[in-house]
Amino acid sequence: MAEFNFIDLGLKDYMECWKFQEELLAKVIEEKYSTGKPVSQNYFLLVEHPHVYTLGKSGNEKNLLADVDFLREIKASYYKINRGGDITYHGPGQIVGYPIIDLEFYKMGVRKYIEKMEDAIIAVIAEYGLKGVRKKGAAGIWLNANAKMPTRKICAIGVRVSRHVTMHGFALNVNTDMRYFNHINPCGFTMYGVTSIQQELGKEISISEVKDLIMAKFIAP
Repeated sequence: MAEFNFIDLGLKDYMECWKFQEELLAKVIEEKYSTGKPVSQNYFLLVEHPHVYTLGKSGNEKNLLADVDFLREIKASYYKINRGGDITYHGPGQIVGYPIIDLEFYKMGVRKYIEKMEDAIIAVIAEYGLKGVRKKGAAGIWLNANAKMPTRKICAIGVRVSRHVTMHGFALNVNTDMRYFNHINPCGFTMYGVTSIQQELGKEISISEVKDLIMAKFIAP
């Protein structure tokens, strides 16, 4: 089993990070086809982005509820990208993870890969007393409704797989400014809410602590 090569990029522009992912993806694919066998070399980027909205290749632009002028006013960018899923928001206080791995090396299909990612995030938020669940027909990690709050998403997931090599990944709301979600139908849904660890616990959470937990849970058996 190969070790994950974690790279903490801090706060990085979305487009710059997307290009970096594409470069690493191409590097892994090139090695794979030059050697003719699955590749153990991998990359796992951890990053926060300045305010940005991204729309997946199967997404509906109508789920962006703001126009260009308003996006400029709130200092947010907007990109149509090549991952699965619909529209989501990234911003400071949200940890985004981009694993770039060869699934063939791990003898793993896409569905199993996503399940492993979900398991890791569920384990991370459990450290804060939060019970994450899957929701049928809706990717990502959710918190069930309770007496005070409706069903709400705490982590979005959207991936792309090229020649069995992954890119894109997950976005976990930690200390995210949740007001930015008011300008979209998150992941295309209008009946569910979004939340963060901070919002659930009523206090700010250490980003570095959550990153350490993410690294630990993703390498766990």
